[in-house]
Amino acid sequence: MEIFTLLDTLEDILDKSRNLPFSGKTIVDKEELLELLKEIRLKLPDELKQAKWVKEERQRILVEAQKEADDIVKEAENRIIAMIDEHEITKKAYDQKAEIIETANEMSREISKGTKEYADNLLGNTEDVLTGTLEKLGTDMQQALNLMQISIEDTIKTIQNSRKELK
Repeated sequence: MEIFTLLDTLEDILDKSRNLPFSGKTIVDKEELLELLKEIRLKLPDELKQAKWVKEERQRILVEAQKEADDIVKEAENRIIAMIDEHEITKKAYDQKAEIIETANEMSREISKGTKEYADNLLGNTEDVLTGTLEKLGTDMQQALNLMQISIEDTIKTIQNSRKELK
């Protein structure tokens, strides 16, 4: 920067100037100092403009860097939130799946139990009818044959109705 050179020259002039006896004052060439000051004034505005521009540019870069850093942090926070949400959704889905499977297994056990009870009742009724038929068969053969026919017909109807219910 030329301005510093001019200031150094001014300092040299003051250092080399003659001292007045009995005082701290010096004698300098007025014209030489005025010329130097004039040059400094001419150079000063450009140097100040450049320094101001450098300062403003520095500030702009800092603001831009801060904004970019804030954006990166915000994006990272959003990504973390999304990952947490995704993890929670997945966990809830697995929990719900386990609950659905358990409910289905319970319903299957209940249906199986109900089916077995129904079949047991049906077979028990059939057994009772056939046992009763055999007992009556021994007492009166003709009457027994009629009862057996009726009983067998009833059994066939019961079986047909039971099959319909199963469909």
